[in-house]
Amino acid sequence: MENKCKRENKDTNMNFTLEEKIEEVERKEPFWVFGYGSLCWNPGFEYQKSVTGYIKGFSRRFWQGNTTHRGTESKPGRVATLVEDKEGVTWGKAFLIAAEDKAALPYLSTRECQLGGYRIYTVNFHPKPSFFEPVNDNQNFTEKRKALLYIAVPENKHWLGAAPLSDIAKQILECQGPSGTNVEYLLRLANFMRDEVPEALDEHLFSLERLVKNFAADMRICLRTIMGENKKVEENKPEPQAVAPSLQFASRIPTKKLRCVNM
Repeated sequence: MENKCKRENKDTNMNFTLEEKIEEVERKEPFWVFGYGSLCWNPGFEYQKSVTGYIKGFSRRFWQGNTTHRGTESKPGRVATLVEDKEGVTWGKAFLIAAEDKAALPYLSTRECQLGGYRIYTVNFHPKPSFFEPVNDNQNFTEKRKALLYIAVPENKHWLGAAPLSDIAKQILECQGPSGTNVEYLLRLANFMRDEVPEALDEHLFSLERLVKNFAADMRICLRTIMGENKKVEENKPEPQAVAPSLQFASRIPTKKLRCVNM
């Protein structure tokens, strides 16, 4: 591929490939995109298959600022990116996109790169083994495969970097943007991990979740309201049924009181 350059980090003995203008490259086969943040529950594009799995050599961190989805220019939120970690394992979800699909990559380029400040790479993705996954002669879903990956690096303008977890948690609790609150982003990601990979450890993510919940309780902030759950409950609440008039209640009135009767 002409628009591809190699990047290596000898300190961590890792290498991965940086993709440039990948949406302009014509693909002849279906390809995978690996998500570890909001893509896990809100990909926003069509795909043929989704598989939960992991990549090696990275750890998830809430070090990337966001001013277009979960924050604003004056009050940027914090969203997930990956940092190189020789012993790291990051769980997420990979999506298989058809080779003839002309919409997914431009959409992701706008969402992740132009608005989010991320860059696109290729890495090895390892599907989660499943005893219930049908395997045919052509596909073994326990084997690793190449996947596209979006990472925010310190050179981008939205980078916020490391900070005490308590400061990050307070920032997440305070911020929101056009796509919703920063808290919703954090809690949905934590819920995804619990639902899909309950055995996985992500100390950074779950520590932030605990701190946000503790701060919200101290400040008497209703997280269900922030998540929009109360509104959904009201929207799904059945309409009250009209009750036909009945004389059974009138019969309970003491005889010494007047009754109102429609004439």
